[in-house]
Amino acid sequence: MLEPQYHVAPQLLGSGDTHFNPNSVLMVDADLRKAARVEQIKLVLRDLSCIPEKLFVVQSHLHHMVAQAFALGATAVVSRPREIILKLAQIEVAEKETQTDSAVASPEIAASAAAFASMFVAIRNGKPIDLSDADNATTQIINGIAQNGLGAWLDDVRRYHEGTFQHCLLVTGVAVGFALDLRFASVDVKRLGISATLHDIGKARIPLSILDKPGRLDPGEEEIMRRHPVIGYELLKDLTGVSPEVLDGVRHHHEYLDGSGYPDGLMAPQISDLVRLLTIADIFAALVELRAYRPAMSGQSAYKILCGMDGKLEQSLVRAFRNVALVT
Repeated sequence: MLEPQYHVAPQLLGSGDTHFNPNSVLMVDADLRKAARVEQIKLVLRDLSCIPEKLFVVQSHLHHMVAQAFALGATAVVSRPREIILKLAQIEVAEKETQTDSAVASPEIAASAAAFASMFVAIRNGKPIDLSDADNATTQIINGIAQNGLGAWLDDVRRYHEGTFQHCLLVTGVAVGFALDLRFASVDVKRLGISATLHDIGKARIPLSILDKPGRLDPGEEEIMRRHPVIGYELLKDLTGVSPEVLDGVRHHHEYLDGSGYPDGLMAPQISDLVRLLTIADIFAALVELRAYRPAMSGQSAYKILCGMDGKLEQSLVRAFRNVALVT
């Protein structure tokens, strides 16, 4: 299918070393439900870290394997021959654009997305979360935004990721960008960043048929989705190293000042500053992300919606968020 347009160098797992050109595209086709295969792939990828594009062939309905692929460092998951050809063509176009454009996808994205995927895989396998994954993801995002700016980060995330991981990456990026713009101390940037990184961890326990639904959720599905803040809180509350502020952010990032939010219907005096910041970042990220049923909204349009949520959001913070919103 790929030849003669592309030179293909096949290799069976465990069959020996193969030397790849750093400009190659690595394609992995293996059963990621088997622990032995996963360990073999980890060893191979350790020696091929210089290859930037790593495509994993996974049937789209095998959601667990999709998450495992990203945890291993996949830059994309493809499921059908046509998708493989299309993805390779996109990579070629991107390479040509890179030759004339200094903008290059941030390497921090792959590392942070892998950390998110690793946490989701652990939860779905009934294993405890490794908080070092959350710390690593947050650090990578802070470094990426500090070096390249929030606008470049958001563009790259929307280009390379979709669905739940895209949203997690965007929310953490927006929250970190907001904290940096407000000139928070580094410890406070990290605290808000960690809260954003973990804010949707409860979605790992939401049925994949709902989590990955391409269209809008019906009322019953929406009710199930609304359980994720409490699920996330329950997953984290007994782990050593998770601060009360982070737990507060995970449980309450959908609360509004007027008491109309969930899960606890908190009113303004009960909602912390961290949660107020995180809620703004979460709503804005949801508006500007790419979804199957609608294109990404512009930063300006999304900001107008935030401004219209008077009574629900802290408007002094919304005004302070303006500079962040308009760079996207």
